[in-house]
Amino acid sequence: MLNFIRLFRLISGINLHRLHTNFIHTTMASCRRPEHQAPPEVFYDDTEARKYTSNSRMIEIQMTMADRAIELLALPEDKPCFVLDVGCGSGLSGEALTEHGHFWIGMDISKPMLGIAEEREVEGDLFVGDMGEGVFFRPGTFDGVISISALQWLCNADKKTHNPPKRLYRFFSTLYGTMRRGSRAVFQFYPENSHQLELITSQAMRAGFSGGVVVDFPNSTRAKKMFLCLFAGLLNPQLPTGLGTGQGPQGSDQVAYSGQRQRFRNLKGKPLKKSRDWIKEKKERRRRQGKGDFKADSKYSGRKRSKKF
Repeated sequence: MLNFIRLFRLISGINLHRLHTNFIHTTMASCRRPEHQAPPEVFYDDTEARKYTSNSRMIEIQMTMADRAIELLALPEDKPCFVLDVGCGSGLSGEALTEHGHFWIGMDISKPMLGIAEEREVEGDLFVGDMGEGVFFRPGTFDGVISISALQWLCNADKKTHNPPKRLYRFFSTLYGTMRRGSRAVFQFYPENSHQLELITSQAMRAGFSGGVVVDFPNSTRAKKMFLCLFAGLLNPQLPTGLGTGQGPQGSDQVAYSGQRQRFRNLKGKPLKKSRDWIKEKKERRRRQGKGDFKADSKYSGRKRSKKF
């Protein structure tokens, strides 16, 4: 009887130890990148999708990055365009497209995310799709493509049949065919390391794209953002200048970052069209997009002309 009690305590101790070890591993796993915890269609379940969409800080970050991606698209400002939002989630980046006056289609692999987008009554059309299996629309359908925080998921093999290089190539090659020649695709993403960055860019170039990576605020830990800016049908295009690099008119990191946040706060109170502030903001945007066909600022910028006799 005594030996049986000792054996029971020994077995119980081993189980408790295993339970404690599993708890530690689970806790450590919760601090890892989302794409390491589960496939996107599993990770973004109904609970996680609602938590993501109800977080005010997450909404602000998502909208700011979407606004910057749209800026890098360099779409015509005098007419609405047709844009594809890859990994649209609950439609936050789509709302930024709507505010800029564009029409859009959103695709995402998470049904709960798309369900919340429908509840929020976003104006874009939505469909379920795995971007690793390709994008299938008529040739030349889209005037531009954006994607916020989704591209890095393709670098993981969530199933035995998944091959990251093949899935990336299939995505980029089918996407290339759906884009209008001369249009851009801008992907905000979080590469885990230089190997992932090289893998993504090499497959994009192999699919026929040109372009490269634009880094905003490269010297800042928290404000640093990476955008893969791809061009369809253009050879040796000029990449836009990243914010806070010291090469553009923005100057230091702090000034540029403060201006970007202030612009988000006043998103619904934009300057009146054709006003002095509107003209200066438009010229600033064209500088960041890498366009050079604009006049320098002067004291006459935005000044109304007198009526002709």
